[in-house]
Amino acid sequence: MSDERTPIETPARIAPLPNLPVFHKLTGRKVVVVGASEGAAWKVELLQAAGADVVQLTDTWVPGDLQGAALAIADMPDRKEALRFVTAARAAGAPVNIIDQTDLCDFTFGTIVNRAPVVLAISTDGAAPMLGQSIRSRIESVLPLGLSAWAKAAAEWRPLLKARIPDFGARRGFWQRFTDAAWRGVDRTPSAEDFEALVADTPAARVGSVTLVGAGPGDPELLTLKAVRALQNATVILYDQLVTPEVLELARREAKRLAVGKTGHGPSCSQSEINRTIVELALAGETVVRLKGGDPLIFGRATEEIDACKAAGVPVSIVPGISAAQGAAASLGISLTERNTARRIQFVTGHGADGKLPADIDWGAMADRKATTVLYMPRKTLGEFVRKALAKGLDPATPAVAVANASRADEARVGGTIATIDDLAQALTPGAPVTVLIGWVARDLAEIPSPLSAELIAFPRAIAS
Repeated sequence: MSDERTPIETPARIAPLPNLPVFHKLTGRKVVVVGASEGAAWKVELLQAAGADVVQLTDTWVPGDLQGAALAIADMPDRKEALRFVTAARAAGAPVNIIDQTDLCDFTFGTIVNRAPVVLAISTDGAAPMLGQSIRSRIESVLPLGLSAWAKAAAEWRPLLKARIPDFGARRGFWQRFTDAAWRGVDRTPSAEDFEALVADTPAARVGSVTLVGAGPGDPELLTLKAVRALQNATVILYDQLVTPEVLELARREAKRLAVGKTGHGPSCSQSEINRTIVELALAGETVVRLKGGDPLIFGRATEEIDACKAAGVPVSIVPGISAAQGAAASLGISLTERNTARRIQFVTGHGADGKLPADIDWGAMADRKATTVLYMPRKTLGEFVRKALAKGLDPATPAVAVANASRADEARVGGTIATIDDLAQALTPGAPVTVLIGWVARDLAEIPSPLSAELIAFPRAIAS
């Protein structure tokens, strides 16, 4: 029997890299920078931020300047001079970077996202620096500043943890809990109490949390950064009928999704059932997001859910969202207030708990010419609202616009006056959420042709010019 073995090719664990990304310790070490350009000045700033002792020279330098340098950087458009600098730097044992001449570089500077001690570096191998900058901007927009405080706490707690928990596996469990806590509490600075709680934490004793999150009117790009972070941190999401699939796509893939929305006046989850579900999930240790269309604090029955959480001892927080009124106004290209036209805004629900027009509407306020009124969810009661408002003194010529699916790709609107808006709104997509804006801020839209005599106007998300 032969002892020889046939080599077996195995798949590479990582694709080829144009450069090896490393993080260089420079505190107290000499770094030479030659040049007085803006690029050289920026490199000096970066190096000083990393703790380096920077020696900045003008165009005059000698090889002896490079002795003992940890790194050597130069901005030298002259190719021959740059090659001479590279040779001298390498002879001195210093890795070299020539600004804007990547073929002469031993290393390059990436685009940086700084949440020190958390630092991200992005490289395109010099091929597309502006692309790297755009990637940085996108990461900056979703990476919370508060991660820095948690990372600093981790550095302080690590030696304490080794003394308290010698077992490596148990420490790994701590750091898993730490990571979850960091994302949940990213907006605050961790304390010694957090450390003790994480050390003592066990799954049986763990209580989760509930966050009420505004999903905005439909366009996923209108979510706040805080809302996106909450979705990506959630383990369970309870969402309303008005939440679009595109918004749910921003949630963590592993999160469980529960539809609890109400569809018109048909079958739906009762509010008491929703309250019970979110509390039970949180008490079981889940990170719960209660996702509501628009802003959760506007006609979203948030008080009942908040009270249920507080009564059960469940931590609850709120992330506001772009309201349907704001989304509709933005799509229409109008302001909800104007100095000489509308001195206030009033939000009015189109139906009460019984599905009928509320009996306690202040009709005198509805007739105020200096107010902008936004009527929410009025599809079944709009006609009655119009009749009563006109009877109580609202000017029949008051402009009114009904917007269906505000901010979404399938948004549509019809506009006229308060006297005609109910008839016009009948042409809007059945079942679509509708918001009606009433007031003189919409005066330029009052002459939109009726869909009864012209084709219904559908608008993309961008404001029509």
